[in-house]
Amino acid sequence: METFLIRALQLILSLSILVVLHEFGHFAFARLFKVRVEKFYMFFNPNFSLVRAKKINGKWQIKFFAANVPANERQKLDADGDAMVDAKGRPVLEPIPVADLPDGDWRKYPETTEWGIGWLPLGGYCKIVGMIDESMDSTQLAQEPKEWEYRAKPVWQRLPIIIGGVLVNFILAMVIYSAVLFTWGQEYLPFKNARYGLNFSQTFIENGFKNGDNILAVDGVAVEQKADVIDAVLLDMKRNVTVLRDGKQVEIKLPEGFDQQVLKADEADIISVRFPFVIEEVSAGSPAEEAKLQAGDSVVAVNGKQIFVFQDIAAELDASKNSQIEISFVRGGQLLQSHLQVNENGKLGVGVRPVFNFFATKKIEYGFFEAIPAGVKLGWETLTGYVKQFKLVFSKEGAKQLGGFGSIGKMFPKVWDWQAFWSMTALLSVVLAFMNFLPIPALDGGHVMFLLYEMVTRRKPNEKFMEYAQTAGMLLLFALLIFANGNDIFRAIKDFIK
Repeated sequence: METFLIRALQLILSLSILVVLHEFGHFAFARLFKVRVEKFYMFFNPNFSLVRAKKINGKWQIKFFAANVPANERQKLDADGDAMVDAKGRPVLEPIPVADLPDGDWRKYPETTEWGIGWLPLGGYCKIVGMIDESMDSTQLAQEPKEWEYRAKPVWQRLPIIIGGVLVNFILAMVIYSAVLFTWGQEYLPFKNARYGLNFSQTFIENGFKNGDNILAVDGVAVEQKADVIDAVLLDMKRNVTVLRDGKQVEIKLPEGFDQQVLKADEADIISVRFPFVIEEVSAGSPAEEAKLQAGDSVVAVNGKQIFVFQDIAAELDASKNSQIEISFVRGGQLLQSHLQVNENGKLGVGVRPVFNFFATKKIEYGFFEAIPAGVKLGWETLTGYVKQFKLVFSKEGAKQLGGFGSIGKMFPKVWDWQAFWSMTALLSVVLAFMNFLPIPALDGGHVMFLLYEMVTRRKPNEKFMEYAQTAGMLLLFALLIFANGNDIFRAIKDFIK
């Protein structure tokens, strides 16, 4: 439960930062071109808001736990004073004249922005006056455009208002990456330092790899770490891998469609560094505690089989669920044995020392002026890598890998780690920028698409068509959201059954 809360808090904080700054990009350009912004909210606020504030006559007014302000419209009356309805029986609405509102009503001051914090932590929004967006404010759009509305501005001003959010997110990613590199540098474990080689998933083994191999190159280009291999083999579709096996170089030719094989298998860790099984901590009440195992014990055999690598021992334990086993371990230079019960999950109830404790890592330090171009480069590489990954979504197996909030949350560390948090936030900022730029109505990219159409044809798309397109885009996004989160639920159920 604690792990879940830590990851949930990291996810909420990260998305809050990204969404607020994304919307601020829209806000800043809107105000630059003297377009009114009706509302700017962190989080969504159905029915009520935690905090809402508005500057009226030079003074700030703040309300807490306040119900939403009623819509700026009312039912239109006919000449006899009766409420009007359309052919389908729906009320005919009209804007409320500002002069009819009491002085204390915030709606009487549309020239200033209402700021607020909602209670639903799933994003936020910036409501720009005169823009066809998810609010679908058709009453406002039915009136003649005013000079301070988005729709009244020339296309060269509307375009930066739209792309402002994407621009801010991408710049933010590069700023964060630069700050992370300056503060913590870059540290990774080169394959050449992994004395016991690498461990591979079943799909890799079926295609010619063996546990203990060390990867040297892909298509003749040297690789140093897991990310290099993933990019080359799964994204760039390179198929010739050189490995070091028992002191000899071996060439492995991967088949066409190998990327789809990997996606279909949906394996947890396709490549990992092999390292010794040394106990870091023993859980209270666990089989390990009952067997009097201690931190620092190094397991070297299970049921008489001489194995000391963590991955091999974990596989042996998994095959011995709910069974008694004998383990041999080294403590203070002595070889000892103990019998203990493996639990239903194939675990002993111990934590092991992490892989970085056993091998020399490579760390690159960056000065301030070195970190900036390195951060820009890393941001660009992250974007191009994500674009390559995105094409996998359009395959059957790739679609199954789509994940929602649960999958994103699991990408954050189990404990609060600021380096990991900011690195993950930078990645999500790149993802948010790219996804928002897709040419789908209701996304920034959809608005850009219509603006480019206007620039080429020199005529605006029909507003009614824009409303329909916005609705269709929203329905598509909701469908994708349901599908992605449904995948998370399905995977959770499958893991629970296992």
